Amino acid sequence: MIISNKFKTVSTYALVGLSALVLSGCANKAVVSYGDAQAVETTDINFGSTDLQKVASQMTDSLLSSPVVGTMTANKRPVVFVERIKNKTSEHIDTESITDSISTQMLRSGKFRFVDMTRVESVREQLTFQNEDVLVNPATAVAFGKQIGAQYMLYGNLSSIVKSNADKSDVYYKFTMRLMDMESGLVEWADETEIRKTKEKSTFGW
Repeated sequence: MIISNKFKTVSTYALVGLSALVLSGCANKAVVSYGDAQAVETTDINFGSTDLQKVASQMTDSLLSSPVVGTMTANKRPVVFVERIKNKTSEHIDTESITDSISTQMLRSGKFRFVDMTRVESVREQLTFQNEDVLVNPATAVAFGKQIGAQYMLYGNLSSIVKSNADKSDVYYKFTMRLMDMESGLVEWADETEIRKTKEKSTFGW
């Protein structure tokens, strides 16, 4: 059988094209792996996971080591309402994650108890269902007016100052927190921590 040169040429091009597609697919295949959640994050100048872990740990350590708080929690576990940290920066920062980290570390210490105000409506709906729906045995329904009120409120702010020019960007973050006695209105504890990040233009660009 005689195969024309034209057919051979077309076959060769087809093989080359197929090989290129295969190699391209291999080259563009994403590789996913686990990283260290506690590792220092240095991807950019914005507020990141390392900053979140830093401020949460520093504030929790400061609160738990405070002599005033030590006296306050010596013989009891006060009930605390943790207000969501207010974001006063120009960035979109998930301050709920910072709030959750702080409240979780405080709860782990065994010195505090919490009321979760983010679930008030859900609790109210469930209590209404238990007390008013005929499907629920009244003997097992949780009564209204039995929840414990918070004795203290923990609240704070995250703010920033940003300065930049053609060669350098500088971001300063300040995180403050306070613990207030709900009955007297007195602030029993307060502290702040700072983070500064600088980004300089390199020889090869940003």
